[in-house]
Amino acid sequence: MESLSVALADRTYPIHIGSGLIASRSLYAPHIAGGGVAIVTNAVVAPLYLNAVKSATGARAEVIVPDGEQAKSWQGVEQVVDALLAARLGRDGLVVALGGGVVGDLAGFAAAVYQRGVAFVQVPTTLLAQVDSSVGGKTAINHARGKNMIGAFHQPRAVISDVATLDTLPERELRSGLAEVIKHGFALDAAFVEWLEGNVERILQRDAAALAYAVRRSCELKARVVAADERESGERALLNFGHTFGHAIEAGTGYGAWLHGEAVAAGMVMAAELSQLMGGLKKTEVGRMRDLLKRAGLPVAGPALAPERLMELMALDKKAAKGRTRFVLLQSLGRAELRVDVEDAAVRRAIVAAVQ
Repeated sequence: MESLSVALADRTYPIHIGSGLIASRSLYAPHIAGGGVAIVTNAVVAPLYLNAVKSATGARAEVIVPDGEQAKSWQGVEQVVDALLAARLGRDGLVVALGGGVVGDLAGFAAAVYQRGVAFVQVPTTLLAQVDSSVGGKTAINHARGKNMIGAFHQPRAVISDVATLDTLPERELRSGLAEVIKHGFALDAAFVEWLEGNVERILQRDAAALAYAVRRSCELKARVVAADERESGERALLNFGHTFGHAIEAGTGYGAWLHGEAVAAGMVMAAELSQLMGGLKKTEVGRMRDLLKRAGLPVAGPALAPERLMELMALDKKAAKGRTRFVLLQSLGRAELRVDVEDAAVRRAIVAAVQ
């Protein structure tokens, strides 16, 4: 097992990465007080890991939500909160989020609002959640007009990433998670891009050492940024490379039609094309991104949505400021920047270039 820290003063918490961690009682014990434990998971993960986590935590309640983005709704929050109330979970209780990014977002948001906030632990079982959504304290549910529009910053007490759970992950979900790994490289670390170019097939073959390194390096990069800018007032927005376009794709196609990582992959290509138009990336660097995403089995072209529709949805993006959509663009590989001086004509050209 390797352990990293997200340094947030008195709210600093560990990220544990290793194989066979999910049933390790000692990792949960420091976060269990007298108010009881409740586990939130979904119908896919529950048959695989729920009993192991119940045994390790002594949980008094479990909530099994539907699989997929549709669970990130007010109805999903009500389902979780109803179960917490029925179990009489106290203010010193603990919520365990057992599953992928959807479960983590939903359980974390419910923990943030239940009795004005209770502790929670992230136990991510997908690559996407292990490398991205479980770290940093962003919790949210969706709105019909935009992804993650209703949420709160609520940091977990710990993240327990058992890479052995990735052995049961469907191939499409593994590839979706790899999009966030690739995002970390292109936005923050050119050397990581080079490592991915040399090792992407090992990750897809579920090589344990390659997976562990991809998770660890992604968490190191994200933890550094979160520690410097917890509430996304500046540098943390760079982690959203590809997401302004990607969230618009998800909203425009109906949540769940495109997996989050698939939408982010296509969104990264659009953002890369826009970066080239704005004088940042070289054409060869855009080509490297396309090639790596293709090797990862991810889409490099967006859906059949008109550029105007995508731009309409992007105008609702949470990173918008003073009526302007802010775009995360690349100056070069591993060097992202936030830009507000982007004309609509350039955005339209980038969208069109990305679907060709």
